[in-house]
Amino acid sequence: MDSDRKKKDIVELTRCSAGEFLRSEKLPLRVLADNVRSMHNIGSIFRTSDAFCVEEVILAGISGTPPHPEIAKTALGAEESVRWRHTDDSVAEAGRMRQEGWRILVLEQAHGSVPLSEFSPAKGEKYLLVVGNEVHGVDQKIVDMCDNVIEIPQCGAKHSLNVSASAAIALWHLFAAIR
Repeated sequence: MDSDRKKKDIVELTRCSAGEFLRSEKLPLRVLADNVRSMHNIGSIFRTSDAFCVEEVILAGISGTPPHPEIAKTALGAEESVRWRHTDDSVAEAGRMRQEGWRILVLEQAHGSVPLSEFSPAKGEKYLLVVGNEVHGVDQKIVDMCDNVIEIPQCGAKHSLNVSASAAIALWHLFAAIR
């Protein structure tokens, strides 16, 4: 057995507490969940946001909010370590944040999109990643106002990934590029 590949035990994986993480420095990156209907997807977005130092998760429209047992099931406590808030209107929120200087990135399949692997965040910019409803995607009004549409190139018979899987891929890319 190669000792360099021994799995880490729980003590080695222990990190800061939820409170310490809330107070720690984050990336200039927020996520806007535009009418994401599945509580499990919301929980997964929280967990991924915790892993990649997202500053805030904004739950918009019909997106569920903590506390909720289905969110907790997949978030595994990340709903307590990641700052979040709810807004009724995702379009208005994206517009407000754009006016505050946030660059709006829409994760969507659209004409004129940029493959995720070709998108490089600019130094000193703040980014809002918008992910959409499981059936309808991101509201077209947000697509129309955004700075960039980024798309995850795919092969296969299916035409899309689950919103939480897509968010995880995009957040990893942004985390690696910004950090």
